[in-house]
Amino acid sequence: MKRYQNVSLVDLPLSPYDIIIARKLENGKEDIIRVQVKTARTSVSFTGGTRGGVDREYKSDVKTYTQSPETSDVIVGFRPNADNTFDLYFVPTVLIEYFGTKSKGLGTIEFFKNNYDILENCKDKTYCVKIAKENRII
Repeated sequence: MKRYQNVSLVDLPLSPYDIIIARKLENGKEDIIRVQVKTARTSVSFTGGTRGGVDREYKSDVKTYTQSPETSDVIVGFRPNADNTFDLYFVPTVLIEYFGTKSKGLGTIEFFKNNYDILENCKDKTYCVKIAKENRII
């Protein structure tokens, strides 16, 4: 995310997104992208409101939900690699309704891997649907 100058972690425990990217557009306006980050070993999950890791038995008042444009703009699947590098899978939330599933395997969404064009256009539903159809993702 170093390519974007204004990136901030969200320090609100019940927020449906983890990061905000504020980027300047060519017309001088600012675009805010709400990012939910998920660890992605074999797939990217589209659900939220549950706990993982050592706290997975934690019971909160938050209900499980599926990400959508109302909760965040893009899900970033973070996949660590054996050589201490990582891949980022940018999945626009406008596409989740087309998937009809609560996750997608990394092989299925290979086109989204490290594709910053998808991140920057994640709120443009027409663009995202067109690209997803062209790449046989939906």
